[in-house]
Order: sequence, then structure tokens, then C-alpha cells
Amino acid sequence: MRKFLTISAGLAVMAAAAPALAQEAVEVADPSANTAYILNTLLFLIGGFLVMWMAAGFAMLEAGLVRSKNVSMQCLKNIGLYSIAGIMFWFIGYSIAYPGFEGGFIGLADFPYAMQGVGEADVDTGYSVASDWFFQMVFCATTASIVSGTVAERVKVIPFFIFVFVLTGFIYPVIVSWEWGAGWLDAMGFSDFAGSTLVHSTGGWAALAGALIVGPRLGRYVNGKVTVMPGSSIPLATLGTFILWLGWFGFNGASQLAMGTISDVSDVSKIFVNTNMAAAAGVVVAIILTQVMYKKIDVTMALNGALAGLVSITAEPLAPSVPQALMIGGIGGAIVVFAVPLLDKLKIDDVVGAIPVHLMAGIWGTLIVPFSNTEVPFVAQITGVVATGVFVMVTSSIVWFALKYTLGVRPTDEQEMLGMDIAEVGVEAYPEFAKG
Repeated sequence: MRKFLTISAGLAVMAAAAPALAQEAVEVADPSANTAYILNTLLFLIGGFLVMWMAAGFAMLEAGLVRSKNVSMQCLKNIGLYSIAGIMFWFIGYSIAYPGFEGGFIGLADFPYAMQGVGEADVDTGYSVASDWFFQMVFCATTASIVSGTVAERVKVIPFFIFVFVLTGFIYPVIVSWEWGAGWLDAMGFSDFAGSTLVHSTGGWAALAGALIVGPRLGRYVNGKVTVMPGSSIPLATLGTFILWLGWFGFNGASQLAMGTISDVSDVSKIFVNTNMAAAAGVVVAIILTQVMYKKIDVTMALNGALAGLVSITAEPLAPSVPQALMIGGIGGAIVVFAVPLLDKLKIDDVVGAIPVHLMAGIWGTLIVPFSNTEVPFVAQITGVVATGVFVMVTSSIVWFALKYTLGVRPTDEQEMLGMDIAEVGVEAYPEFAKG
């Protein structure tokens, strides 16, 4: 994800003609450095608030796919996890993710993270350090959002928030340090442009560990049959999907990490196109497959097909041609259609389908990178996938088991049947409807 920032001669001319664009508090010999600094920082900030908006997308998607009696709980979990992630990533997470080592397994820089002073700017970095921190932080929050949807409707809020503390403060930052922090995977040549493995599979592995240890919802699997538990609002789930789709342009596009040259801006635009086309292919494939397999189109599969296409292209959104992006995203959509019923056969209760979307499509997207980027060794990609899975499953399982046998993770059967809104939150999302 890190790359050297270059400055074009064209921008040097532009900057010389318009010196007011440069920060007055910073004096440098080359005005173009100021211009590149401003444009790169702007990319981080725009990308960052687009990814932050994905928090709303996850909240709406989950609110739509859980039952009415649990909607307030999902809203609470999503605003809580975003806030916890921000604090933990400032306090220690960023310092673990970017410790300044090369080729290491784990390290720690000074913490909490020190921001720049008022009016200060280190132009040599090519961007504001505060904008970089903000952009990295919203990725961290995304990882926690993935877990929230999988274990919905049967996890108490305090144990869940404790898990988020550990995930965002330690587990996720360690994984990030291996590649984006110039750690041992980066030294092997592992490549994950915007986080198919580092973000999405990490969240997916943590969610899988939670689903296995917490167990399914009451009544989900009875006498070998799967009980259908429809969500409360398909319109909300659809809105959430479109919000996530929009936010993904910041997720992938701003991971170019530079907008100070013509070539960088051109590459960002290509990333936008590939990201969009992969999502579109995921939707179309899910529609076709569900129509063929079930004689009816499953709208939830179509929604998750879009997200799976987005996750699939995230590991390498720049190198593929448009036909390659369509293929990558389309296979991501197919993964969802086949993986969701497979999980039910294994009695793994994933309320929103996050494991197929983020874990399985994330693995697929990571392994297919050498197909479009021949400089990336396939062995390194496999190593990264396996190492991430082992580390996240082990650490997440330790935390889930510790919570299970101390505080307790699940509510009582009576509370679960009543609904988490009444049992844990005290505010029902749809009080008139529920009582009516």
C-alpha cells in the first residue's frame, strides 16, 4: 500500500504560476512539492471520509438483514465499534501497524500516535501525517464492522465491544504491519493493494471464529433443517449496499496514495472503473445463478454479489483490464451463491453473509493478483492468505473463548427470543410495529 511519491514537471509549472496554493507555513525551494503535498493530502482526506461513510453502509446493511427485534442493537454496535476503532488505532494500533521496521514479524513504534503541530507540515513525506492516520484508521474500523454482521442477534454488546478493542488495537494492526508496514510478507513480495486479505479476510477470519465459538441463533438449525429468518428491511439492506459501493471508490482509489502527478490521477480513475465493473459483474452473476438454481432471483444474493465483487478486486484494482476486472468480480459473486448454502450445511450461522463476502472472496481476490500483475509471486500470495488465517483464527479464538468463559458472550434464551433491542439496548427500533 505504501509507495514512493513522485512529482511531475507539469505540476512544478502549475505551482510556480499559482504560489497561493502552497501552505504559507511551509517554505520549500521547489513549489511543486507543496502542490503535490496538498493534492496527496486531499486524496487521503477524500478517500478517508468515503471509507468512513462505509460505516453507515454496514449499519444499514446489517439493520436490514437482521430481524426487527435486533435492529437497534446493530445500530449501537456499529457506531460503538467505529468509535472504539478510532481510539484504539490512535492509542496503539497505528504504532503497531507502521513500526518502521523492514522484514519483521511484530514491532511497536512510539505510542500514542503523535500528530503534527498547528501550522506544521513535513513536505518531505509528501502528505499530511494526520491525513494518513485518518485514512488508515477508517480501514481498521471496516474490519470490525465485518464481525458485527456475522455474529448478529445472539451476542451481548459489552463482550462484543471488548472483542473490538482487541481486534482494532492488536490483531488487525499486526496483520497490516506484515505488508503495508514493510514487514516479512512485504519482503516476500506479497501484494494486497487495498486490503482483500489485510482488511476483509482479517475481519472474515475473526467473524468465522466468533460464529464457531458463539454458535448459531436459537432455532436456526432444527432436525437437520435450516429455519429461514428473514431480515427486517430489504430497502435498508439495499441502501447499505449502495453506500458501501460508493465508499469503496475511496477504499480502493485513495489506496493509490498519491495524486501529485498526472499518472497518479490517471491510475486513480482506472481504479474507479475496475472497482465499479467488478461489483457490477458480481451482481449480474449472482442474479443469473440464483435464477438458474432456484427459479427465482434472490435479492440478498444480488446485494452480497456486489460486495463480493468489490472485495475480490480490492487486492489489485489497478493492473487488471476491464474484462479481467469483470471476471474477478463475477467469480466473487459466484462464491457467495455457492458458499452461503454451504455454511448452512455446516451449521455456521452467518446472519449477513459476511464470511463468503469478506473472507472467501478476499482469499480469491488475493490469490488472483498474479493473473493481472505478473511481478507478484503466487507463493507469496498463498503464504499471506495462510499466515493471516492462522494468526487471526488463533488470536480471535483466544479472545472469544476468554469472553465466553468469563463474562459470557450470549444472552439467555429468553433474552434472545425477546430480542436484543429490549434485552440489551432498551430502545426498540420499531416499537409500534413490534407491538402491533
